[in-house]
Amino acid sequence: MQKILVTGANGLLATNVIVTLLRKGYQVRGLLRNIIKYKGPEHENLELVTGDITDYHRMQEVLKGCDSVIHVAALTSHEINHYSPYKKVNIDATESLILLSTEKKIKKFVYVSSANAFGFGTLENPGTENTPIRPPFSSSFYALSKLEAQEKVLSHQNKIPVCIVNPTFMIGPYDGKPSSGQIILMGFNKKVIFCPPGGKNFVNAVDAAEGVVNALEMGKNGQAYLLAGNNLSFHDFFQKLIRINKQRSFIITVPAFLLNTGGYFGNFLRFLGFKTQLSITNTRMLCINNFYTSDKAKRELNTNFRDIEAGIREAIEWFRKDGKIDG
Repeated sequence: MQKILVTGANGLLATNVIVTLLRKGYQVRGLLRNIIKYKGPEHENLELVTGDITDYHRMQEVLKGCDSVIHVAALTSHEINHYSPYKKVNIDATESLILLSTEKKIKKFVYVSSANAFGFGTLENPGTENTPIRPPFSSSFYALSKLEAQEKVLSHQNKIPVCIVNPTFMIGPYDGKPSSGQIILMGFNKKVIFCPPGGKNFVNAVDAAEGVVNALEMGKNGQAYLLAGNNLSFHDFFQKLIRINKQRSFIITVPAFLLNTGGYFGNFLRFLGFKTQLSITNTRMLCINNFYTSDKAKRELNTNFRDIEAGIREAIEWFRKDGKIDG
């Protein structure tokens, strides 16, 4: 029975990856900084260990006895105003881990990047694995760090089998922070929902996890795979939430010029030294249609992506169980 190391084990995607691996009969070692934050199920084949991916000596210990690695852990905050923290965690620690994996004869290294390391497209011509990164994401420290990290990983493909997966905006269970599921809490049981004018590709976290594990099992060395679901405007996403929850809500789309005015104000606050997610780069992300296709993953990884309504339902059910929403 193979043992798989999954880093960032308390995150939305990593927890769903662990659930999928356990269901398929793997042994799993989940790495996280605080075991209390793990919200997934217990299992006899699951070992949780603590550690920091930037700690070289600790990672040497964590890798012992593992056959393959699924590296999910990352710095994802959008409020940091300097590249160096992203470089330390997302790039340097990733390169260190793949070097250690090569040294320890790990059979395969799967790196979880971001869809925004590639360029987005339109409904008619969505972004693919061959579309280069484009503004506003080419100004995002997070997106740039994920792109640089995946390039570092791919540069080692002649020494160790590597595969990249690039999930889009994930919705589903086990969102303990919550992270992307915050969008559901923004609209759940609200009389008035304010939404941005743009759109995203929304993918069920359960399906994305299946894609990650399929990449481990059948992904080709040196290849990247977008894990994408539905291309929707934010307005259409909230309409789905309203219909699923049978709530009466009025959706107001905030004009792009108002959002971007707030973004410039956020830049000013950052200049003064305040920590805030508000920035012109982040608000511009909300004003474009950030659309992708998962055709390659469907074809080469045999992965199916359900309508995001399934992910919304599963997320709501989990948030109820976790006490984050009532009703």
